[in-house]
Amino acid sequence: MKRLIECVPNFSEGRDPAKVDALVQVMSGVPGVYVLDREMDADHNRCVITLAGEPEAVGEAAILGAGKALELIDMNEHKGAHPRVGATDVVPFIPVEGVALEDCVALAKRVGQEIWKRYRIPIFFYEAAATRPDRVNLENVRRGQYEGLREELKKNPDRQPDIGEPKLHPTAGVTVVGARKFLVAYNVNLNTSDIGIANKIARAIRFSNGGFRYVKSMGVELKARNLAQVSINLTDYEQTPMHRVYAAVKREAERYGVMPVGSEIVGLVPKKAIEIAADYFLQLENFSPSQVFENKLADVLSGAPMEARDGKLAHLARPFLEAVAEAAPTPGGGSVSAFAAALAAALGQMVAGLSRKKKMQAPFLDKLSENVDALRKTADELTAAIDRDASSYDAVMAAFKMPQGNAQDKAAREAAIQAATKGASEVPLEVAEKAASLVEQLVQLEAISAASMKSDLLVARLMGVAGAKGALANVEINLDGLKDAAYVAQMRSKVDELRKRLG
Repeated sequence: MKRLIECVPNFSEGRDPAKVDALVQVMSGVPGVYVLDREMDADHNRCVITLAGEPEAVGEAAILGAGKALELIDMNEHKGAHPRVGATDVVPFIPVEGVALEDCVALAKRVGQEIWKRYRIPIFFYEAAATRPDRVNLENVRRGQYEGLREELKKNPDRQPDIGEPKLHPTAGVTVVGARKFLVAYNVNLNTSDIGIANKIARAIRFSNGGFRYVKSMGVELKARNLAQVSINLTDYEQTPMHRVYAAVKREAERYGVMPVGSEIVGLVPKKAIEIAADYFLQLENFSPSQVFENKLADVLSGAPMEARDGKLAHLARPFLEAVAEAAPTPGGGSVSAFAAALAAALGQMVAGLSRKKKMQAPFLDKLSENVDALRKTADELTAAIDRDASSYDAVMAAFKMPQGNAQDKAAREAAIQAATKGASEVPLEVAEKAASLVEQLVQLEAISAASMKSDLLVARLMGVAGAKGALANVEINLDGLKDAAYVAQMRSKVDELRKRLG
């Protein structure tokens, strides 16, 4: 299996192309590393470079980039609109394929250690790699920026770096290293130069002030264009998509007599994020990512059997049916339960998507669109649970195959069995919880959806209930093999509560 990660180092240089070229050159020189994108912003005085490749190679490239930034950038002379604490300001690692977030955390820790060892630049860890809760959010680490942090390190023990001496590097400052999910950097420009308005809008939409979950935002002055900008980071673009944030910015801007004059994406963006926005704004009927040319071409080039790509629904379903039918423990009842619930979410998404095209449902357009987004996310999560359930039970089987030679071996085997069985209980419980919430959502959806689709919603609810009850059956059979009485009692209480919700 391929092991691919993304790394998006942010450097405090956005005005000198030669320096950015030098940064790109040193990082792209590492074998197995690909530079996918580079963005420069003179107002921010910042560049964002997107790398991808094998984890170890990308980690080395990031380290070399930090070394080159040390040579080229003096933070004592740096001025820009964007918050920053170092020449290499932030280095996030993002899992792409064959790599878990935990792997990126471990890589972030190694890279941080190596940057300190080679260049004596102090390191802070953030997001999933944070060593303290107050350092999960990047804005907390960067509070006061380079100048403020320089003074705080002299007197405040709570602001000491995770690695290195309690003082800034004389010219490079500090570097913040972390691991996170894919982030979309999305900015909306306003037809005003009043940064106060941009800040008010940013406060209204960001999560820390009661706005959208997974949104971080601030006002930025674009002096070169005489505009104010709402600079936004979307830390989960599926749960809080771009179109919803843009609509909120536009709505807030109208309160102050201004309006957006454009928006921009900094760096790269997942194709799915664009597909979600296109589906919402164009209100496409029966839209599927398979209608996107590049997606279809990728399927063809991947070498999938032609019969799985010929558009016949039976051929789409057959691979999973054959996998279930095999004389093997997985995929089994847990995976089938997750699949049933995923189908329920997908069917509900279809109902919401078609209903919002009906004239009679026009008053419910926003609510129906919100349901499309939410049900798409639920379907994705339940689909992922198909493999997660199979993997969790495979872990149980592997534990039972551990050696039983002596007392130590037996104890290790038993501990592994108990731990794996807990994992095999928790995955179907998550499926049951999501499926129960899904069923409740589908009930609410009926009140705003087209009457002609009542039977589709009924099928969706039945599938959702089947998925939830099937998952609960898998929880209970795994609990029978556990010795942790308190854990079992807690899990059984959750099972009973879910059964009551399902009726």
